[in-house]
Amino acid sequence: MYDAKLVTVTVDGRFITGFADGSFVSSEKDEESFSSKIGAQGDVAISKTNNPLGTITLTVLQESPSNAYLKQKAKSLTPFPIWVTAPDGQGKTEKSGGTRALIKKAPSKEYEEESGSREYEFQVFDYTEA
Repeated sequence: MYDAKLVTVTVDGRFITGFADGSFVSSEKDEESFSSKIGAQGDVAISKTNNPLGTITLTVLQESPSNAYLKQKAKSLTPFPIWVTAPDGQGKTEKSGGTRALIKKAPSKEYEEESGSREYEFQVFDYTEA
């Protein structure tokens, strides 16, 4: 059985907490694993894509204890590791991330009647999935 409480995110070894409701973390490779080209007579050529980039997006509550830490990391240009670990609902664990990442930019800010959230987008330079 899937349990959102079992999803963990570490940024430079620190556990991130205070996630917003809804989809609070997403992780994906930036480009397809291969490309194909069709010749005039229907021949197919397949080329492996060697792009190692991936993107991880986190959404935390405005009052998240991790918000100040993530704002600080967004100012840094020194790559750091980020890892997302989650149960797959079948008794196994999925893991994605890499050892070298940066936050693309500080999150946008919206203020409204109720507390909001902040979204951080990480560029992972050696993205892997398991």
